[in-house]
Amino acid sequence: MSSAVTETEESARSSPLTPLKLVGLVCVFLALCLDVGAVMSPAWVTADDQYYLSLWESCWKPASTENWQCSSTLGSDWQVATLALLLGGGALVLMSFLVALVAVCIGTRRRFYAPVAFMLFTAVVLQACSLVLYPIKFIESINLRIYHEFNWGYGLAWGGTIFSFGGGILYCLNPKNYEEYY
Repeated sequence: MSSAVTETEESARSSPLTPLKLVGLVCVFLALCLDVGAVMSPAWVTADDQYYLSLWESCWKPASTENWQCSSTLGSDWQVATLALLLGGGALVLMSFLVALVAVCIGTRRRFYAPVAFMLFTAVVLQACSLVLYPIKFIESINLRIYHEFNWGYGLAWGGTIFSFGGGILYCLNPKNYEEYY
């Protein structure tokens, strides 16, 4: 009887689905949600209710009128590059979420951990590059003479990048070395 208990305990310990991987899956899902929110956000840069800039359009309101005038931001190379890097990272986060979800559902989990972690770390690099490029090129190319700030859309993008990094770390951890977590 004691050997049956020991085998059951041993199979529970060697099970590849761990709380760390489930938390990693939640982190990847949160990163995906934050990335979608950041890409769709109308407010990456705002300036005193006279100017706002998103990844898709730039709008300003002349002082003499109440109407906003908008133009596409896809004509500028650095804004297209920012969008492409952010969308590329978001696509990798989506693929890693789908692979991790399939791995949880079909039960062959262990062999999918390394590809998921690799895709997440690649997404982090792409998104971090876009999030560093954006303020540098914004300040260099757009000359606003009023107070402006990077708004919640930019913050959501950083949040998605941070959750992607956390998910990548959790998928890198080896469950055999952390038996006390079970």
